Amino acid sequence: MTRRPRPIITLLTDFGTDDTYVGMMKGVIAAINPEANVIDLTHAIEPQDVVGAAFALGSAFAYFPEGAVHVAVVDPGVGSARKIVCMKTARHLFLAPDNGLLTLVAQRETPTLLVEVTERRYFLPQVSRTFHGRDVFAPVAARLSLGLNPTRLGPRLRDIVRLDFPQPLAEPGGWRCQVIHVDRFGNLITNLPGDKIRSHERVLIKVGRRRIHGIRHSYAEAGPGELLAVVGSSGHIEIAVNLGSAAETLRLGRGATVRVFSDS
Repeated sequence: MTRRPRPIITLLTDFGTDDTYVGMMKGVIAAINPEANVIDLTHAIEPQDVVGAAFALGSAFAYFPEGAVHVAVVDPGVGSARKIVCMKTARHLFLAPDNGLLTLVAQRETPTLLVEVTERRYFLPQVSRTFHGRDVFAPVAARLSLGLNPTRLGPRLRDIVRLDFPQPLAEPGGWRCQVIHVDRFGNLITNLPGDKIRSHERVLIKVGRRRIHGIRHSYAEAGPGELLAVVGSSGHIEIAVNLGSAAETLRLGRGATVRVFSDS
């Protein structure tokens, strides 16, 4: 007899791991569905950084099996009138505050159902105004992993709050793009997909006061401490330093302008 796969719940928060917040969420999930496979996507989002959380979730969710429940709690408006949304796509379920966190997910998988989470019988009996991760998101996610129909969570929504993510701008001879994420290695990840560039060898990249000729296949193609450009795992152009930090070397971060030209 084939054993059914364990339901997957992913957790993405800005809670860090120094406190007990993440552990309590996992405890609530385990009490309701001890068979759930709870995977920590990350808890290292900068506090209240909804944009960073949207990028992280949008980059990662597609690598999980169909039916996964993704819980994202970066929630500066906790306890306010902001909504909690359950979003269903063809392959996944998402729970998040309705603050733009699901923007990139909704761009990459069309929502088939949007529901405001209001039905208190699926929450913990006592709901703190400051910790909805434990008292609302965790028990609702556990029940969804058991097969709860999302339509029972509350009224349907027409749309979600969407962030205005910057798009790369075409200009004569190339692109003006922007750094949208800095990872823990100091790589500057831009909003320009690598497939927008026809010839990776014949490219000139201007970032800060520096110029980079060509896009490498890997970090190791550059010498130690050398600045380079690659198409990273997100599929976007990123600026890196082999065995170093581009963010520290260039003293640049999210929002910095990067210009990409045909080097002819």
